Amino acid sequence: MWAGTLAHNDVCGAGRVQDWASHGLEHELSALYDCAHGAGLAVVMPAWMEYVHETDDARFARFARNVFGAGIGEPDAQAALAGIAAFRRWLKSLGLPLTFAELGAKKEEIPILVKTLNLNGNTLGGFRPLTEDDATAIYRLCADEPPLRA
Repeated sequence: MWAGTLAHNDVCGAGRVQDWASHGLEHELSALYDCAHGAGLAVVMPAWMEYVHETDDARFARFARNVFGAGIGEPDAQAALAGIAAFRRWLKSLGLPLTFAELGAKKEEIPILVKTLNLNGNTLGGFRPLTEDDATAIYRLCADEPPLRA
């Protein structure tokens, strides 16, 4: 709880720009399907990463190499995907859901999820500002079986 308090009070950011778009996308899942926030994030965060990694492949490659030891010796774009797959494998090893189906969410209800984001022409997040079309694409990634190998 202490770590969560620090993170949500901008202490962990240490003055860096942060992006909480994955949390915003997940909140709609919690609201509609009454799932735990962490379970929803296990579905949304890797899909968000997959969707936005090309904005800064080097950042995701560092994550892959430094956290999972994945993608070492590979170009950043490939390392980024290897890290996302490793992240998904780790989440699965914890018994967390990886797809809408495992969460009890329904692909056909994606328009409802996007509508309840209430973006009204605005964007979500700062790393790569997301439009309603972006949110739709990320939710679609959540609905598909994810790649566990990259």
